[in-house]
Amino acid sequence: MITRIEKEERAVANPLPKEYYKQLEEIQAADFVVHELILYLDTHPTDQQALSQYNQFAQYSKQLKRAFEAQFGPLQQGSPNPSSSVWTWNSTPWPWQV
Repeated sequence: MITRIEKEERAVANPLPKEYYKQLEEIQAADFVVHELILYLDTHPTDQQALSQYNQFAQYSKQLKRAFEAQFGPLQQGSPNPSSSVWTWNSTPWPWQV
């Protein structure tokens, strides 16, 4: 079993690539737009343009997350485990290590 200290030491020894942060930032930006559109649609439920934008960005966010997880591992609880023989959730960096 890997302890938290060992994971932290491993994270420092193996810095994450710039692509990790770039993709993570894209996910955060897409999720921000989705969240803002949800708030707007709560008060403007018949705005078809906003609904279309919501559907577009929600799909885009899912695509970004799938690409990120394929390259770097699970992003959140409930993400598909990429390996059927090994549990990978605890092998990616913890949020405070990023």
